[in-house]
Order: sequence, then structure tokens, then C-alpha cells
Amino acid sequence: MSIQKVHFGNMPDGRDVFLYTMKNASGASVSMTNYGAIVTSICVPDKNGQFGDVALGFDSLDKYLQKHGSMGDTIGRYGNRIKSGRFTLDGVTYQLNCNNGKNHLHGGPEGLSSKLWDVTESSTAYADSLIFHCFSPDGEENYPGNLDVHVTYSWDNDNNLTIRYQATTDQPTLCNMTNHTYFNLAGHDSGNICDHMIRIEADAITPVDDELIPLGTYMPVVGTPLDMNGNMKLGEGLSQMQSCPQMIPAGGYDHNYVLRKGEAFGLVATACDPASGRKMYVFSDQPAVQLYTACTTDLSGGKNGAHYGHFSGFCLETQHCPDDPNNPQFPGTTVLRPDKAYDTSTVYAFRN
Repeated sequence: MSIQKVHFGNMPDGRDVFLYTMKNASGASVSMTNYGAIVTSICVPDKNGQFGDVALGFDSLDKYLQKHGSMGDTIGRYGNRIKSGRFTLDGVTYQLNCNNGKNHLHGGPEGLSSKLWDVTESSTAYADSLIFHCFSPDGEENYPGNLDVHVTYSWDNDNNLTIRYQATTDQPTLCNMTNHTYFNLAGHDSGNICDHMIRIEADAITPVDDELIPLGTYMPVVGTPLDMNGNMKLGEGLSQMQSCPQMIPAGGYDHNYVLRKGEAFGLVATACDPASGRKMYVFSDQPAVQLYTACTTDLSGGKNGAHYGHFSGFCLETQHCPDDPNNPQFPGTTVLRPDKAYDTSTVYAFRN
């Protein structure tokens, strides 16, 4: 295994930004930048052994410094939405910065994905690891507590990308981290993902209002195009959007699935592109996953000049349920206290 480090550009204040590439024995690789701990590419073989980049992204730092739909980002402190950016913890009400209409999304306008992270490299015969570290001070985006964060991305000889999120705090706060890579198993520049087959190990979603904020209930997916238990062809599901009121506000899939396994480590979802034969299995100890199908994406200047339009990729964001602090009936909790450590892992396993 080996890690390559090259200069990727400079922050507006002049700090150097680097691009790291972990390559395994077969030649499959994952590239990341220490700006935002962003995944920029994932190159894996198809059924014929031909390598293709299955992660949407950009060739330059400048594109990531602009609005880029969180493409590839490490998300925190809080992945997904918090209604009105407001929550109460131990009797104190906090008002977070809002960046998604009236609501707070993905940690706010200056979340962890906008930080320049420190990186430690680790390499063995079987796996490479990039250990990203950052510090979020008390009051950042109006969150309480100093949050010390480590996120380790590991890439092994079996084409498994393992992400371990760890954090500690000195005051009660919220922590709900995830990764926001847009996948297209046919190749990042191959068009839409309508031929992809998706299976999600869940019987219910948390239904949402017109602002994509959970209503606080559970909705069975059986009998709707939200049912992913039978390997749904995404194009077929999207074609039924107008008959599914839950899909209309998002313009496609942007839904939180409550996993049958709960917080046990296990299979979350399976994705397959039949033409290339590439498959991706997602495993996690998180109780939910957000499926997003790039419903509003319209970004030019992608890698090799690609244009990323509607449905050009999909995200499977392992996490706790959105707006969890305002819905204590949802599984688990996103409250992190000083006597506890946040420690969760997700694996994206690529096969052909």
C-alpha cells in the first residue's frame, strides 16, 4: 500500500492545501484533500477489470472553495437538518446559524467541511489510512462546547473504504457526522444514475414537510416508490414521483430511512450498476441513512470537464435521524457529553 501527497492549491489566506491518494495492491485508489476532509475520487474496477472514478468531484481546490453541493465533504457537527436551527439541551435553548432557508443544514455555513484539517498518514501492507484532525471551538456556528474531532479514512486491498468518526467535548453538545460523497458506479461522468439498483435495509422513513423537516413520525414505505427492499431501479422510482407526495418537495429522493438493525453494526444498503457490474455495500453502526439522488444538482466544471446535472449521482449518508434533538422519540441520541466519546464507523465496500 502507498500514499501519495501532492500540492492542491492554497487557501485564501495562503495556507497550503494537499491532495492525498491511497492506492492498494490492485491499483484501486481513493483521493482526498485536507480542505474539508473531502473525498475527491474513488477509482475501482468494473466487471472487466477496467478502472473508473465513481465519485463526483473537481480537479481544483477553487471549485471546492465555491458552493459545491457538499460533494465529497466530511459533514459536521451535525449532518442533515435541524428545524429553525433551534434545539434545547439541559434547559438551555440554542439558536444555530441557518443556511437552508429557515433551517440549519450540515453544520451550518461554516461547518467542519470548510476547515483545513491536520493530516497524519499511516500505511501497512494491507491498508492505508489518513487521520484527519480538527478543532471546533465553543460557540462556532453557535454550538456549545469545544469539540475535538478525528476522522480516519482507511483504504484496503479488498477495496473497502472505512470511515471512523471520533470526537470529544468539554460541554454537552450535538454531534452527528457523516460523509457526503456523490456516487455514480458507472463513472462520475457517465450521466444519470437512473439504471442503478438500490436496496436499503429499512421498512420506514421519517416523513417530512415541504421544507424537508421531519414531521416526528414514521411512515411505512411498502406500496410506495420509497420502498427499497426489493432492489429498486432508481429511474423507475423517480418516474413515480408525482404519485408520491413525500418525493415532490425534494424533486426525487432526499429521505431518511430508519434501519431495521438499529445501532448494531450491519448492512445498511447495496447499490449496483448493472452495465459496469460495479457494486457497493454500505455497513454502519448508525441507526439511519439518508438517500439523496442529486435532485437539484447543476454544477459545471467537474473532473475532466464533466457537467453534473440532476440525478448525476446518489449519496448514502449514514447518520442519526434529522432534527433528532427536537424528536426524542427517534432512535438513539445525537447529544454528546464530556464523559462520553463519539465513536462511529461506516464502510463503503466496492466489488465487481
